[in-house]
Amino acid sequence: MSRAIAKTGPVRALGAMSGTSLDGVDAAVVVTDGACIHGFGESSYREYTEAERSVLRAGLGKWTGPEVEAATEVCDAAHAAALAEFEDVEIIGFHGQTLAHAPRLQGTLQVGDGAALAERLGKPVVWDFRSDDVSMGGEGAPLAPFFHFACAKYIGAERPLCFLNLGGVGNLTYVDPRFERAEEPGALLAFDTGPANAPVNDLVQERLGIPWDADGKVARSGTVETGALELFLAEPYFARMPPKSLDRNDFDEMVGLVKELNDSDAAATLIAMCAASVAQGMEHCPEPPEVVLVTGGGRRNPVLMQMLRVSLDCAVKPVEDAGLDGDMLEAQAFAHLAVRVARGMATSCPGTTGVRACVGGGVVSVPGA
Repeated sequence: MSRAIAKTGPVRALGAMSGTSLDGVDAAVVVTDGACIHGFGESSYREYTEAERSVLRAGLGKWTGPEVEAATEVCDAAHAAALAEFEDVEIIGFHGQTLAHAPRLQGTLQVGDGAALAERLGKPVVWDFRSDDVSMGGEGAPLAPFFHFACAKYIGAERPLCFLNLGGVGNLTYVDPRFERAEEPGALLAFDTGPANAPVNDLVQERLGIPWDADGKVARSGTVETGALELFLAEPYFARMPPKSLDRNDFDEMVGLVKELNDSDAAATLIAMCAASVAQGMEHCPEPPEVVLVTGGGRRNPVLMQMLRVSLDCAVKPVEDAGLDGDMLEAQAFAHLAVRVARGMATSCPGTTGVRACVGGGVVSVPGA
């Protein structure tokens, strides 16, 4: 690990994220020493083609087989193309593509070959962030909370706040910036709230042939089916205490609950399910937060944002209102975490994943090693 980066001081780290919404690869630079954010650099987005998206979708929920191999090839090629654009970076955080996540059963699977990527790009690559956490009894997710803590410090927050990431799955991080370090008990609480964009994306893809409901146009004129919403909230997952995590396909039956509804009503109901699961999750916060900062694609859906504002007892704002980049926050997180792994720092703790003790999960691959 000592060959990866200097032992101290801020470095330019590049992170990449391909989420379960299957839209594309986000890549972003963060200047960080692993503890504090010193600044943000350039970023880029490489959208998947529909053919690539189909290959990745075919691999979801699978652990082995030709679909997984094909998804790995798409993931590696897309990331190599996206990351090759960047110069003057010292280390790369490569999350890969999650295909399956069942920490209490088979484990977790993020495809992508970080060692091959290190050779191809000529830079040290940190990857396989989740396996060590799962092997120590953790959920392996969410992993962005340590970065969220650094973000709270960076924006000068003084009171508890939440970061809500609405990608394919929703996850919430409660941050208390009155603590000095993310590892301290009470500084962080994190968990997956429930499905977010994935069910709506799948619905409009199947019915309308479009990858997502841009600007909530399909859902905007819809009426929420309260019976379906009540059945959804009766799922045992919502009674579990955090930390807890989900796989993208854990709530496949959601689409079944709305199958008899027209397109607009079905989309509105699925979005209401997302908002309601967030509202239930907020009950676990140790103190009421001053604000919920929303990141991920869901913040661009005005129907979802309005439902959240009605459901929650605090301000709900896109993370840009705090001077952060909601499109790149996840990619930035893995840049930050890469530095933490390379320097032997923790990347998860009991309050974020339920792991038995703080752990720094990840493999460091150095070119030529």
